[in-house]
Amino acid sequence: MQLITVAGSPSVGKTSVILRVSEILGQQGLRVGVAKFDSLSTSDDSLYEQKGIPVAVGLAGSICPDHYFVSNVEDCLAWGQRQGLDILFSESAGLCNRCSPHIAGVMAVCVVDALAGVQTPKKIGPMLRLADLVVITKGDIVSQVEREVFAYKVRLANPGARACFCNGITGQGASDLANEIVQAAHTPSLEGQRLRFPMPAAVCPYCVGETAIGETHQRGNVKKMTFADQAEAV
Repeated sequence: MQLITVAGSPSVGKTSVILRVSEILGQQGLRVGVAKFDSLSTSDDSLYEQKGIPVAVGLAGSICPDHYFVSNVEDCLAWGQRQGLDILFSESAGLCNRCSPHIAGVMAVCVVDALAGVQTPKKIGPMLRLADLVVITKGDIVSQVEREVFAYKVRLANPGARACFCNGITGQGASDLANEIVQAAHTPSLEGQRLRFPMPAAVCPYCVGETAIGETHQRGNVKKMTFADQAEAV
């Protein structure tokens, strides 16, 4: 079975891209499933079920979605193997630009939105910079020049990845994406594998439910800002 991690910010079109690609892979005789991660709620599982795609849902709740992912991805892999899947997509929650649920040796896909602005690729961290494939959605809504500039910015941020456009509504570009995915390495096990980038640090009182504001409540891994007037005073 091939495991494919698909990550991106909220509402960039991750589910639509997976649905379109899964349709093409299904026509090739491959059995596809999805492990859908989200933060508080999701209705995307009903979209997969309507297409006959096996789906498992995990909601992180109060836990960081990235930490929740890495704690459960092995179980997702085992579930996919029990389902007899050929390809298992792990769809992340809509993540902040610091997160990166990508695993060494596992094909990593980052989905970005062409409407977000041409400077967006350089603002996205390891989720884009360490991906194998960057999928640009909603390119039909912007001009040809904007599409080319956005793709150029993606290549600057991650020269080693292939950037391609995919329309989640019409399916245009999904065939190229499917061809890339079928060439991914197989993932028999994740035992001993490593993440491509460390998770965000999460050891402070606010991580475990503290709500009070003030320095007396700030312990552990706390990062403070430095202001210009403070620097001049020193």
